[in-house]
Amino acid sequence: MRGLFPVLLAAHCFVLPVQASEDIADKYPQSLLYDKPVEFIPGVFSAIGATAPPTYENAGHNNNLSFIVTGDGVVVINGGAAYGLAKALHDEIRAITDQPVKLVFNENGQGHAVLGNSYWAEQGVPIVAHVDAAHEVETYGASILESMERYNRDQAEGTKVQGPTETFEETYRVEMGDFAIEALHLGPAHSPGDIVIWLPRQSLVVSGDMAFHERMLPIFEDTYTADWIETWDTAFEPLGATYVIPGHGHPTNMAQVRRYTRDYLVYLRAQIAAHLDAGGGLAEAYYVDQSPYAHLDTFEELATKNAGRVFEQMEFE
Repeated sequence: MRGLFPVLLAAHCFVLPVQASEDIADKYPQSLLYDKPVEFIPGVFSAIGATAPPTYENAGHNNNLSFIVTGDGVVVINGGAAYGLAKALHDEIRAITDQPVKLVFNENGQGHAVLGNSYWAEQGVPIVAHVDAAHEVETYGASILESMERYNRDQAEGTKVQGPTETFEETYRVEMGDFAIEALHLGPAHSPGDIVIWLPRQSLVVSGDMAFHERMLPIFEDTYTADWIETWDTAFEPLGATYVIPGHGHPTNMAQVRRYTRDYLVYLRAQIAAHLDAGGGLAEAYYVDQSPYAHLDTFEELATKNAGRVFEQMEFE
């Protein structure tokens, strides 16, 4: 497996032999991780999470936990959903390299990005996030932890609310080993404090929740879809990334995430606009046609919610 993915990526075919599936409870039962980390291009690894809601079976590993082995230390992208999950990732890193973890990025302020911070802080590793993500942790950290404890039960042991130790507003750059690493807040997107990790020399972006493709994206109460589309068009796609490691699902290319993120948002807004023009109300808006996206994981959980929230936004635009 480890040698297969770089070949696929280099060939630009991006046809992965095993797609993510919300029907598989756990692909790596000997670890709290949902799946074992894989090296996608030299030095860049990701443990791909379940494309399903967080459960006890996947230990909350339903997002991608990535890391970069730079030659002068390891940079981790996402704290993980629990203390034990962060430790499990660290165990995998230690099996790959003796380079120490020197930096952790939180891609946003959601639980699966930040609740493992308590483990990394215990190791003395600096944790970096956007100021808005830090505010999310400070404001909602206790309830985020309680929510995780409900499904993770004993697997939540050791987890405490721990915010980032460093914050930034627009750009955070670090040179480490063979990598120039840029953490960028490109603008409003999926949730407060969303950042991407851009590796310009490798033309690879760890997009976080800016980009989805194997599972349906969720639209939250504070997700403003028009702003997300604008951020995509003016800042994210102009990066010109060859490779994209999304927040959820396997690495792919820009065309694929555009199809299932930007183009989905445009499509759903057009469906709701037509519904509004016809004088439709909220009750019917939940059921506008989203069939072109029905094959995505979490469609059943999210499609109607997404439609309702877009209706509520567009009703007053």
